[in-house]
Amino acid sequence: MRDLINRNRRSEAVGIFSVCSADPWVLGAAMRQALEDGSYLCVESTSNQVNQLGGYTGLTAVQFATFIYSLAQKVGLEKHRILLGGDHLGPYPWRHLHSQKAMDRACELVRDCVLAGYTKIHLDASMACADDPVGPLDECVVARRAALLCQTAESARVELGTDFGALLYVIGTEVPTPGGEQSNGPAPLVTEVADVQQTLEIARRSFLECGLEDAWQRVIGLVVQPGVEFGDATVFDYDRVKAQFLSQHLPTSPALVYEAHSTDYQLASALRRMVEDHFAILKVGPWLTFSFREAVFALSEIEREWLGARRSVQLSRVRDALERAMLSNPSHWKAYYSGDDAELQFARRFSFSDRCRYYWPDGLVQRELKQLLTNLGTASIPLTLLSQFMPMQYERVRAGRIPASCDSLIDDNIRRILKMYAAACGSNNGSVDSASQGEMRITSGH
Repeated sequence: MRDLINRNRRSEAVGIFSVCSADPWVLGAAMRQALEDGSYLCVESTSNQVNQLGGYTGLTAVQFATFIYSLAQKVGLEKHRILLGGDHLGPYPWRHLHSQKAMDRACELVRDCVLAGYTKIHLDASMACADDPVGPLDECVVARRAALLCQTAESARVELGTDFGALLYVIGTEVPTPGGEQSNGPAPLVTEVADVQQTLEIARRSFLECGLEDAWQRVIGLVVQPGVEFGDATVFDYDRVKAQFLSQHLPTSPALVYEAHSTDYQLASALRRMVEDHFAILKVGPWLTFSFREAVFALSEIEREWLGARRSVQLSRVRDALERAMLSNPSHWKAYYSGDDAELQFARRFSFSDRCRYYWPDGLVQRELKQLLTNLGTASIPLTLLSQFMPMQYERVRAGRIPASCDSLIDDNIRRILKMYAAACGSNNGSVDSASQGEMRITSGH
């Protein structure tokens, strides 16, 4: 991965995208895409999603890693081709506690992630805790806490022995709190070059004060805001002109690139330009579960039109089950959506923020999804209905590129997005050097 970073710094149009999701449909699609491309796959979990208390997935770091590797084995993707990362690792889930307790738990999480095999670590201590002053934290405090997290990671790395590779770090935060944008506000401002320089200098001093000189040289990414974001129904597109000054002033030390969050829903051409402009690490998540939801809803419409008049068939009610799950536990969407009842219902189903992604694991939702797939698996889906509700997949079925099975149709709609990221990152997102078993070596792209 260091080779990739250096190549991008030399203005080669290569990058890496990171899949930020725990959804098995999304992860399976990403793994199959990596197999098709002959590439590595980067998968990251956030501190909210996976932590020592289970997070909202109910998984600890080692359980998440086991889940990923088990799924990869089923797909046929070798373990050494998976790069696990931790996103926003810091005190965010415990920010209601005093800073010392919150940081103790954050350090515990970082240690767990490293011991579980995570190698890409985003150190994010930017959030205020219960005893911190109101308002944004002082950057020196943020940097000291990030250095403490890094110390913990380096110590855990030593426990793993010499066979485990060096850790790679990402620092900085110019993004909304983990979980996504909460409103359709104004377009985000591009990070100022002066702010980049100040952040790096303060962080460098904190790292060196903690004896982390070697780790500082392994900081490969700085999170910045290139001017991209999305809300419920809006997308703020990448503007190369507005980001030009930032892209032209890539820091000289350490040898890093920019990491861009919330790149979901950008045009393919915009993703490519971002990589060319040194925003070489692209994070994507909600767009992938959004595409999964699109496919499931389309299949639900096909089921209704094709089987609705057949008394012998019990139709699935997956959309109703999803809505009931969201209404019975609004904690994952209530703070993100606003409006009257009709507007809220629309947002729960169709928002770009895709807060419904938290509810697919619900037991009733899973039963109804299984019913949908069973109903449509009894015979070949009529091409006319595929053309009506899944026109892009219809073209691929007609061309003989995918079968007209539910699994393939869902997978294809997710991979449609993944292919955009693979193309943006260069040469089908990379190729694996088959001679480098067990070693992270990227020869092109991802």
